[in-house]
Amino acid sequence: MTRLSVNLNKAALMRNARTGTTGDGRPDVGRLARVAVEAGAVGATLHPRPDGRHALASDVEGLTALMADGAPLSGAELNVEGNPFEGPARHGAYDFPGFMEILRAARPTQATLVPDAAGQRTSDHGWDLARDGARLGPLVDELRGLGCRVSLFVDPDPAACRAAAALGADRVELYTGPYAWAHAAGDAAALLDRHRAAAEAAAEAGLTVNAGHDLDLENLGPYLRAVPGVAEVSIGQALLADALRMGLGGAVRAHLDVIAEAAA
Repeated sequence: MTRLSVNLNKAALMRNARTGTTGDGRPDVGRLARVAVEAGAVGATLHPRPDGRHALASDVEGLTALMADGAPLSGAELNVEGNPFEGPARHGAYDFPGFMEILRAARPTQATLVPDAAGQRTSDHGWDLARDGARLGPLVDELRGLGCRVSLFVDPDPAACRAAAALGADRVELYTGPYAWAHAAGDAAALLDRHRAAAEAAAEAGLTVNAGHDLDLENLGPYLRAVPGVAEVSIGQALLADALRMGLGGAVRAHLDVIAEAAA
């Protein structure tokens, strides 16, 4: 059955919005990851960006320690997203060590490589592997050598899935933003056909399929019923918004209920 990874970037954004407070006055990423895992999530997702506006390199370090063998969240999975070509940068008082340096230090369960530009508000397109594949290939090999499962963020295109397999990736994450918008408009059939074709091509190429971006309690079920073999979904903003009324554990369980219903 599809597994759920909870993206905690928005919780980190809330924490960063205020300084000088401690304890329950600011969200604690590690504590929230523990709540999510105890409610049934497979683990947590973080996307540390060079500007440090939400998840930080230190959050990755902290969750890595929490998920180590013998630690409180031992067995949970850490998925770290980002652009592997983002090098060291300084933004105000924040020193970003470079995305690959974060991965080399943490060796997360999964490294999801995305083509976000510096300062981009959110992920909004997949890799152009015809253009970037030659640069990505050695990094995919390095990360797999470090023990990371490697997923490439792609648009729902069978050719992109086949190209990701040729680069040695373990998985692709299908970008679901346009699907979510089409679902909200009541016209998602064509997008679901594209995602289904991409997932089938990925499976034929030996890849596992993840999916993410703008998935929520309304559009997640129809997506999973239409797209075969989705191993994992990463959900952040919608789930944390639901947590404002359900509590984080309740929001995780609500999403898991939708996943279970889709699999029935």
